Amino acid sequence: MPEGALFQTSQDAFVKTKRRLLDTCDLWCIVSLPGGVFPAAGAGVKTNLLFFTKGKATERIWYYDLSDVKVGKKTPFTRDRLKEFFALLPTLGDGEWSWTIDFAARRKKAKADADEIRAQSAEPRAALATLKEQESALKKAKAERAKIEAVRARMNAREREIRALETKAQQVEDAAFDLKAVNRNAKTNRDTRTPSEMLDFIETKGREIPAALGLLRLSNE
Repeated sequence: MPEGALFQTSQDAFVKTKRRLLDTCDLWCIVSLPGGVFPAAGAGVKTNLLFFTKGKATERIWYYDLSDVKVGKKTPFTRDRLKEFFALLPTLGDGEWSWTIDFAARRKKAKADADEIRAQSAEPRAALATLKEQESALKKAKAERAKIEAVRARMNAREREIRALETKAQQVEDAAFDLKAVNRNAKTNRDTRTPSEMLDFIETKGREIPAALGLLRLSNE
């Protein structure tokens, strides 16, 4: 599948589809492939292999990351790239390029966080109910239009507050369905030099430039 289908959570259709699949199937493995593996679908399309077992909900997902592999016309994606994957597959072992997420725990935490946000709407909901009663009383008393409109404005403000909280809560809950492979085990080459050491390096390179330009001028004479 295209990788966009995995991380897309802003559109309700994507979330509902993934929720349905993960509720009825065990998505036990995702292999993150580099772009260009399937040139017929477009050279830049990044894809993932998804392994499902139908019959029970997804609890844990094992990832294997091949996204850093360079693929091109002269360097096609070959079977040997999957050698380590097949070696780890029987045990779903974790390593530099593989890891496991507890999807059930992630989903449970997202639901708890979302419920906390939803609970914040109790106060504006109560206030809204009171304002509706005030509006009804004013209408029965045939109060001035300005007074009724003032109450309605406050009601609208409370309704916007409630909608904002509901939207935020749903976004938090839906974020659990972002299934994109994010490899936290991969080793990275970090520059550990201090700012002072970096400045010294820049200054040294700056002194080398005039000498290099001089050599270029001599070679062109």
